[in-house]
Amino acid sequence: MRQATRAQWIKCAIAILLYLVFLLWVRSWWGLIVVPFIFDIYITKKIPWSFWKKSKNPAVRSVMSWIDAIVFALVAVYFVNIYIFQNYQIPSSSLEKSLLVGDFLYVSKMSYGPRVPNTPLSMPLAQHTLPLVNTKSYIEWPQWKYKRVPGFGKVKLNDIVVFNFPAGDTVAVNYQQTTDFYTLAYGIGKQKYPKHIEMDSLTRQQQQAVYDLYYNAGRKQILSDKRTYGDVLWRPVDRRENYVKRCVGLPGDTLQIVDGQVMIDGKAIENPENLQFNYFVQTTGPYISEDMFRELGISKADQTLYDDSAWEEVFTQIGLSNRNAQGKMTPVYHLPLTKKMYDTLSNNKKLISKIVMEPEDFTEGPMYPANLYTKWDRNNYGPIWIPAKGATITLTEDNLPIYERCIVAYEGNKLEIKPDGIYINGEKTDQYTFKMDYYWMMGDNRHNSADSRYWGFVPEDHVVGKPIVVWLSLDKDRGWFDGKIRWNRLFKWVD
Repeated sequence: MRQATRAQWIKCAIAILLYLVFLLWVRSWWGLIVVPFIFDIYITKKIPWSFWKKSKNPAVRSVMSWIDAIVFALVAVYFVNIYIFQNYQIPSSSLEKSLLVGDFLYVSKMSYGPRVPNTPLSMPLAQHTLPLVNTKSYIEWPQWKYKRVPGFGKVKLNDIVVFNFPAGDTVAVNYQQTTDFYTLAYGIGKQKYPKHIEMDSLTRQQQQAVYDLYYNAGRKQILSDKRTYGDVLWRPVDRRENYVKRCVGLPGDTLQIVDGQVMIDGKAIENPENLQFNYFVQTTGPYISEDMFRELGISKADQTLYDDSAWEEVFTQIGLSNRNAQGKMTPVYHLPLTKKMYDTLSNNKKLISKIVMEPEDFTEGPMYPANLYTKWDRNNYGPIWIPAKGATITLTEDNLPIYERCIVAYEGNKLEIKPDGIYINGEKTDQYTFKMDYYWMMGDNRHNSADSRYWGFVPEDHVVGKPIVVWLSLDKDRGWFDGKIRWNRLFKWVD
């Protein structure tokens, strides 16, 4: 052993101590195999870690110094992204006006405890696809089981949470950001059998047979038409799309939505300050100015204008008329409004003639679960019990479609329905005990949010972290010299 200085021994001891504390935190002693390498870096120096520095070729030294810096940066970013915080950009309006499209967030992994990655061999800063080359950004082997290290707390009611999209385990790549594979399959299958089926007259078994017919037909169409739908891929939990929503239901809660109000165990929860619903807004004749839209905070993407006769019959059915007393066409807008925005417009009698909430006929896609006939809609949903770890339920024809995905896709069991009953992992039973906690997530922009009402529960192993602060906010409707940067949102705390 070469003679090491006292300073080197002290640095080595500190480095190893900090590393052991980290291993204790993540509860993984496999990392002990790295300790001899740390010792070698500081003391023995048997491995020529910086061999390139002795090269006589200046080009080699220059190139290798850049490679060394890049590798160090990637390792540092990989560590920070997994265990401390992650950058996230708001891609959709589902949480407006609480979070805006174009907000860049710091998402704390420490708030709920960081997850040990399922796919440890992956490229930092790429969720599932490498840009330009359009290939996977991760290697599927090895696959580690779910484990979360201790954090500062747990998900609480009304927390805004970043999580991996649960229905994103299977994706048709051409539709991965618009419609999940399962909703897509049911929708395509239903189109193949356009004849209306009166579900009320069928038993649960007959209804299930119809839904199975839809799903299998749609799935077959997606798999056979790669030109339209693209490749169909399976993704590990931590490689699924990142979503951000508000938690409105915790494990063990019974949730119900009554006329748009979320109820937990029969009691109304506190609504977010910026809760929004969609409305049709009829003017007295003039158009709403862009200045007013900006003052209200309504982006161009959220403005839909109807100023012709094509929708006249539809508007008549919902209590609007896009003609004034003289028979001339008047503009009708389709807008998401908070209560404050609604009051501002409705009090402007000179400009606004009538405001009507968007009817349920405008809802896209079936409610969760897509294979259970319930008559639920986005404003009136449930009641539905949210699974809790360790809780046992009795499975019936009425609730099996609700919890089937939890049992099979999220907790890895084999479920079969035979003529004589339900079999889980080859054993006949009508009981199931959940292995994980689950959450119910919804957007504040209630009529423009693809959330748990459409794809169900969020398992605890899908929870990524909690947004802490908006560090940058860009308005896509404005130019760089016309207010593109929303200065009033920089370093705004998320609540």
